Amino acid sequence: MKTEQIYELFRKSTGVNTDSRTIRPGELFFALWGENYNGNKYAEDALGKGASWAIIDDPLYETENTILVDDCLFELQALAAYYRKELNVPVLAITGTNGKTTTKELIAAILSKKKKIHYTRGNLNNHIGVPLTILSAPSDSEMLVIEMGASHIGEIRTLCLIARPDYGIITNIGTAHIEGFGSFEGVVKAKTELYEHLRKVNGVALYNDTNNLLAEKIYKLVNRAVPYSDPTGIEMKLEITGSDPFLSLKLNYQNRDYIIKTNLFGKYNYENLKAAIATGIFFELPETDIVNAVEEYIPGNNRSQVLETSRNTVICDSYNANPSSMLSAIGSFGELQADHKMLILGDMLELGEKSEAEHDNILREVKNVKAELVCLTGPVFSRLAGKYGFKSFADTTALRLFLAHQNLDGFTILVKGSRGIGLEKIYDLL
Repeated sequence: MKTEQIYELFRKSTGVNTDSRTIRPGELFFALWGENYNGNKYAEDALGKGASWAIIDDPLYETENTILVDDCLFELQALAAYYRKELNVPVLAITGTNGKTTTKELIAAILSKKKKIHYTRGNLNNHIGVPLTILSAPSDSEMLVIEMGASHIGEIRTLCLIARPDYGIITNIGTAHIEGFGSFEGVVKAKTELYEHLRKVNGVALYNDTNNLLAEKIYKLVNRAVPYSDPTGIEMKLEITGSDPFLSLKLNYQNRDYIIKTNLFGKYNYENLKAAIATGIFFELPETDIVNAVEEYIPGNNRSQVLETSRNTVICDSYNANPSSMLSAIGSFGELQADHKMLILGDMLELGEKSEAEHDNILREVKNVKAELVCLTGPVFSRLAGKYGFKSFADTTALRLFLAHQNLDGFTILVKGSRGIGLEKIYDLL
């Protein structure tokens, strides 16, 4: 069956799903493969729960209302590309090493003041998540804001072929997932695939003109570029006025000042906020709408969250971590005015041969923070903890046992680590 025919079934469906456990009546089920599962095995179950059709790629599982294709993942991506074309609305793509999710959330909040925006939910930013994001867009959407992640060269290029963005932002380029890229140069090549796409379609790149690397790549790769500091031909100034613990800003645009009080922790969110505000101005949102949207935005999912528990102030930033985001978080935490400070850090994953050196660099920075207690979790930090005199734990289970016997009251605590370490399991003890 051709993609056009599957599209007609999609139009009559209630949506697309790749998980038979959460199937809702009328959905199309795509039987994807994974390292430890074969989605074809669950096609019959999905149909039994009300799926209208199951798209499979193994003839052994053909039954009534199954559609056999060569490759389910390819067909999912092809269907998303077809629907994106039929939607015929502008698409803004956002990628980068740090800040892409927060920037995406802020931009969606701002643009939603004027348009019906559909945007990436959570972290659905890969070769499966991007198609699912597009396919979940209501037919009356006026614009899509798509987050794009990458763990190897070529991934952003593929995602651009599916989403075909007209506008793009690279938040920054740093050392994350370097294991899959081979080197920092590999990371640069992977992220700037978005710029290469924009050149081909004569799209617009919005960029941080104070970032020398991005400015250099913009000059070489993009035909149409808009700097954050000058989004409409009129200078925009944004400065930090406070960060204890929430970031506050002053925006100056068209000779008017606006005070913005955010719910975000950390000066490192300044660039995310600048990207979002510049994007709002570029798309002609009134400044008052931009300010209101930023002030109304409350972060979630352990990203720059400040949680006031019954005993402590906890800065939840444990959704992910890499060397640059870890250093930024520790730097901002070090500047906080607090009587009692505690750091709980988890290993940074996927750093390859640079892992130990990068973790050691983090611990040198931690020594400069006046913290009463430092707890490190994960095998790499544990190997290095001894020479710095910090407490270390093999995993979060061991860390939980320790925290359960501590009387932590009146502390300001930063929790930061890669998601794979699972530091979200300790919040109930803080």
